Amino acid sequence: MMSIVGKSINKSVKKMIDITGKIKTLRSAAAQAVVKVSKPETIEAVINKTVPKGDVLEASRVAGLFAIKRTADMIPDCHPLPIEFAAVRHTVRDMEIIVEAETHTIYRTGVEVEAMHGVSIAALTIYDMLKPIDKGIEINNIKLVKKKGGKSQYSEIKNRTITAHLIVCSDSISAGTKQDSAGKAIIGKLEKSDVLIQSYRIIPDEIKIIQDNVQEIYESGTDLIILTGGTGLSARDVTPEAIRPMLDREIPGIGEAARGYGQEKTPYSMLSRSLAGLKGKTLIIALPGSTKGAAESMDALFPYALHIFKVIDAIPHE
Repeated sequence: MMSIVGKSINKSVKKMIDITGKIKTLRSAAAQAVVKVSKPETIEAVINKTVPKGDVLEASRVAGLFAIKRTADMIPDCHPLPIEFAAVRHTVRDMEIIVEAETHTIYRTGVEVEAMHGVSIAALTIYDMLKPIDKGIEINNIKLVKKKGGKSQYSEIKNRTITAHLIVCSDSISAGTKQDSAGKAIIGKLEKSDVLIQSYRIIPDEIKIIQDNVQEIYESGTDLIILTGGTGLSARDVTPEAIRPMLDREIPGIGEAARGYGQEKTPYSMLSRSLAGLKGKTLIIALPGSTKGAAESMDALFPYALHIFKVIDAIPHE
């Protein structure tokens, strides 16, 4: 017999999709199934609660609720998630029982499969309870009716091109002793949001140099200036000190969102001094200089931060 000890016999390992990079949002879904009976007497028995196995609609409702909450136990690729709200409803119409399920969660992934699983099991429960008195029952049209939430809901439909400039603030990268990866990660994230990158520059951690570069870019006209680096606590981390005096209005929620998102992954996120604000109609954001910190901050902020330009564009010109 050939020994297989030490040999890999599983060439591909099935994995769930990694959703740790997504933000938590309110998500909802609704699904529907239709149970068709073959004779009017069946509907009468359901309405009058004279079916031998008991109250069909109530049993179906309870089964549907259980199914919604146990979806991840039955479908391998579904993530366990908190069900914040669930409802199963029935509408009796002619020779049909329409089953509807609604689900809500605040999480990183949607609840449409949960809603569809709920109506499927609710409909199957009806079938099981009615089959002794009706041999012609059918379950039809299991479908998703609507879903809401997640990145797709907050992806802005832009009526113009958003332009951006990137500034990497780092003594070591500026001196050529270290390669930039945080800036390139930010560029990749911006490109996914269809933002046009107009320039990418690397400068040392000097307040005046930072301010001069930001002012130059601002005067040239742009929507967005992102700086990466210099938001830590060392003596040379001076990006917030350089940027804050230049802002007309600080937007605290942007820095808070980046830190809050990072805090779910590492407690060290609390030490970041990321900040953002408006100078005129230009959004300026200062992000961490580490590749991971920059990338996670971009995941937290984009494309959602682009909504600000819809707000700005709606403000009447003076």
